[in-house]
Amino acid sequence: MDEQTSFETVAPFLIFFVYALPVILMIGGLIIGSILESRHFASIRSREAATADYPAVPTRSWDETRAVAEVRLVASSVVVSLDYFKRILAGLRNIFGGRIRSYESLLDRAKREAILRLKESAPGFDIIVNLRVDTSNIASVHNRKKGIGGVEVLASGTAIRYERRKG
Repeated sequence: MDEQTSFETVAPFLIFFVYALPVILMIGGLIIGSILESRHFASIRSREAATADYPAVPTRSWDETRAVAEVRLVASSVVVSLDYFKRILAGLRNIFGGRIRSYESLLDRAKREAILRLKESAPGFDIIVNLRVDTSNIASVHNRKKGIGGVEVLASGTAIRYERRKG
């Protein structure tokens, strides 16, 4: 077998690995990422419905006519990584300008998850007051360029349990 024949048999495989495989992996990542994101949103919606009667409000006031049995500072944190597809879309959007909807859904998911974890960290309490939600970027360094690698959302508040009325 001469060199020309071996190159002709290897060339299609090289072309596949250089050009087609990255595209296939990117499309596969997009599909899998979309499925996982929709499952997470479904989980969030069901958990929000289960905790709908447990308010978390940004105000500092509560029902002062009722006696307070316990007060506790509660906090929760969520870190969400950005996938490459969203980074590519955001990079294109940075060139042309406009809303970055892929980041908006990411932040919405992270914020809602942080608030749900906050509620779940204080079971049996009646209300969470003075709710605060803070975000911060987690930097990713690639080729000496800083970019966003992920987002952290921190939710905190004061959980209040009222005394139960006897009788």
